[in-house]
Amino acid sequence: MDDGVMFFIFLSVGALALFSFLSVIIWSISRQKEREGFYRAETVKKIAESGGVGGAAALEYLREREKASIREERARCIVAGWITTAVGVALMIFLHSLVTRSPVYLSGLFPLLIGITLIAAPRLAKQKE
Repeated sequence: MDDGVMFFIFLSVGALALFSFLSVIIWSISRQKEREGFYRAETVKKIAESGGVGGAAALEYLREREKASIREERARCIVAGWITTAVGVALMIFLHSLVTRSPVYLSGLFPLLIGITLIAAPRLAKQKE
C-alpha cells in the first residue's frame, strides 16, 4: 500500500478511537451527575416528608441551591465573555499587523462584541429581577 493511504487509515482509526473515547467519558460524567441529582432529590424529599421543621428546611435548602446554581452560571458566562473579548482583541491586533492594506482586522469585532454581550447579559438579567 501507498504511504499516503496508510497515513489516511491511521488518522481515520485514530480519530474514530478518540471520539469514541470522548463519548464514553461524556456519557459517564452525565450519568454520574444524574445519579447525584437523583440522590439529592430523594434526600430532600425524605426530609420534606418528615414534616415540621424538616419540611421548611428542605424548601430553604432547595431555594439556596437554586440561587447558588444561578450565581455559578452567571459567573461562568462572565468568564466566557472575558475570554471571548480577549480573543477578539488579539485577533484584531494580529490581523492588523498581518494585513495592513485592507481593514481585515475588523473581523475581530465579531468575537469582541460577542464577548461584551456575554459579559453584559448576566448583569442585565440580574437588574430585571
